[in-house]
Amino acid sequence: MGSDYVVDDKSDRRLYIGNLDQRITEAALIKMFSPFGKIMSEDFLWHTRGPKRGEPRGYAFIQYNTVEEAQLAKEKMNGRLACGRPLVVHFASEKYLLDAAAAAAAAANSSRGIGETSRPKIMGSSSGLTSRSAKIAAIKNKLKTMEEESCRMKKPRQGDNIT
Repeated sequence: MGSDYVVDDKSDRRLYIGNLDQRITEAALIKMFSPFGKIMSEDFLWHTRGPKRGEPRGYAFIQYNTVEEAQLAKEKMNGRLACGRPLVVHFASEKYLLDAAAAAAAAANSSRGIGETSRPKIMGSSSGLTSRSAKIAAIKNKLKTMEEESCRMKKPRQGDNIT
């Protein structure tokens, strides 16, 4: 059964990591993602020109040895706080799908004069609604986590000053 579906493309193992804080280095990124599997390659992107030349662009790509390792890293790291910011982790091939979904959502929101009846014409709208609900739930969870994290950072831990 395997030979019909074996398409071992790099994009199946390559993750996009976004919303990186400027303080996160390449070494720190590799250290954060290495527990999930063997990293085959890492592309940490930098500004190459303009006023931000030499500064990190805020995103990177990591390619794992297997699809399973990449999936595990995606599940464990997406939304996890790093330097106070929730990481955005998904398969590199999904980026284009997410961009298209965001553009479709923006177009739907901007055309409120058109009734609800025109929306089903968008291809895959039923899965898009599920995806949108999932995205909203994920954002709410991230906000809750960020609030909890900021509360922890403001309050000193009780055991720190006891001698």
